Amino acid sequence: MKKKHIDIILLIAVLTISIFGIIMVYSSSYIWAEYKFDDAFKFVKHQGLFFLIGLFLISIIVKIDYRLYEKYSNKILLLCLILLILVAIPGIGTVRNGSRSWFGIGSFGIQPSEFAKLGLIIFISKYMSKNEKNLKDIKKGVFPILGLVLLVFGLIMLQPDFGTGVIIMMTSIGLLFVGGVSFKFFFRIGIVGVIGIVALIAVAPYRLERILSFLNPWSDPLGSGFQIIQSLYAIGPGGLFGYGFLNSRQKHFYLPEPQTDFIFSIISEEFGFMGVVIVASLFLTIIIRGFNIARNTNDLFGKYVAFGITFGLAFQACLNLMVVVGLIPVTGVTLPFLSYGGSSLLITLCSMGVLLNISKHT
Repeated sequence: MKKKHIDIILLIAVLTISIFGIIMVYSSSYIWAEYKFDDAFKFVKHQGLFFLIGLFLISIIVKIDYRLYEKYSNKILLLCLILLILVAIPGIGTVRNGSRSWFGIGSFGIQPSEFAKLGLIIFISKYMSKNEKNLKDIKKGVFPILGLVLLVFGLIMLQPDFGTGVIIMMTSIGLLFVGGVSFKFFFRIGIVGVIGIVALIAVAPYRLERILSFLNPWSDPLGSGFQIIQSLYAIGPGGLFGYGFLNSRQKHFYLPEPQTDFIFSIISEEFGFMGVVIVASLFLTIIIRGFNIARNTNDLFGKYVAFGITFGLAFQACLNLMVVVGLIPVTGVTLPFLSYGGSSLLITLCSMGVLLNISKHT
């Protein structure tokens, strides 16, 4: 294959949305950070550090032939599984917001489930590229992958982290779909999935509360419906151009931890509809370029990896935005590039580095 330069448009879009995300992390968090930690820059300093580390890793990853990951895919996945097991052990994993899904390193936190997203994409892509003919046989070709995905999903649910588990599950199903697996199989999987979701709700009543608050958040405005109501109060008054940078009202202790899952609400409030259009345009640029890279890659492994990274990013972004505007119940999923979270930003930038490397070989 003829070697070319990286996709510069994709790189510019990634850098632009990441820098904007750091700016918005500061805007949405400085009041809470100053009140709780006496340091208005606490969250933005952490996010900025992970961004710089991410840039450094991108500069390395774009020089590493992506086909090297195919060779070490088994070891990468094994490492991810070990980390997922370790983080669930009391005394090793750190509990935050009710989930034991972090390794605490000082004031920083590393979330292994974020690394499992990319590790699983690499492994499934390798498996599918080596077993293309077997994918027509559900028992021989699909069940091994499905069993592995369910294992990863189960380890993540032990934390529990339902949102990340759903992203991993849907990304894996998306990969199997583009790999040519029969549509009837996905219909049956959908039925099983609905039954599984009902079971997960039955064993954890708080999930039922989230669904009920989603259907009618004003039935419990100070409890389960509080977060979505405050999010809508932020989005609604934004108008065309918003209140202006740093002028959000909902971040004044109304919307809980606005720098994380609901940062898009603050963007809407401060920059209005135009801010929404800009963010949506950047996401669409990244997603379209990603799918184009997957379509134009001749190597089957690279094609699947590019698709998996792009589809996973698109699904996570859509999931977060649907929560923020009240279309689905709260899932705890961050908005890629924008939400506060070092692990999320770091692995997203690394994924973009892999995608940029693949673009050199299209």
